[in-house]
Amino acid sequence: MNELTVYHFMSDKLNLYSDIGNIIALKQRAKKRNIQLNVVEVNQTEGVTLDNCDIFFIGGGSDREQSIATKELSKMKTTLKDAIEDGMPGLTICGGYQFLGTKYITPDGTELEGLGILDFYTESRTERLTGDIVIESDTFGTIVGFENHGGRTHHHYGTLGHVTVGYGNNDEDKQEGIHYKNLLGTYLHGPILPKNHEITDYLLEKACERKGIPFEPKQLDNTEEEAAKRVIIERSSKNK
Repeated sequence: MNELTVYHFMSDKLNLYSDIGNIIALKQRAKKRNIQLNVVEVNQTEGVTLDNCDIFFIGGGSDREQSIATKELSKMKTTLKDAIEDGMPGLTICGGYQFLGTKYITPDGTELEGLGILDFYTESRTERLTGDIVIESDTFGTIVGFENHGGRTHHHYGTLGHVTVGYGNNDEDKQEGIHYKNLLGTYLHGPILPKNHEITDYLLEKACERKGIPFEPKQLDNTEEEAAKRVIIERSSKNK
């Protein structure tokens, strides 16, 4: 059986809104493709390399937890940046997405330093952007999820897609997330992967390509995943 390894960063701090469900979805989807997905939980980064990592995942957390996690991750930010530039696939959720940027500005104006891996920033406000969200993506088709964030993220990189229901990165440009090389960042909780098999497959396929192992079969039965997606689409259409 082929194997892939996912590094789950700060699993002891960043699991807001059951983000760990993304790891479960990755494992189950990999199993259907005869791939054993090994999960390595990384809560201390001193001396950690990504030599054995094929996919990385960073979940979301409160401002306090995220600040602690960012300080820990800063010890290996050069390693993480190099891996992203080299095409390693990664999924980052909410705070894990925000702190890839240069700074996070709290509602009282305090600037918290980000990892600075990419050139963007997030400004938080007391009014939160919440509710079901539906996105149309050129890469992934229709994406659905749930958002609950005070942060307004602004960047010039590619995004996951155009928001048709909900807010996304901010309450202005109707774009959601970030898509840079094989890195994905998003505000979608819920978690995102069980309802969006296209994104799960993308992460696995890119990891397989990078490692030089097969990604088979190309087609799977997605009945359950599509049913979960339809629930969000139908519910959001009623609440427009």
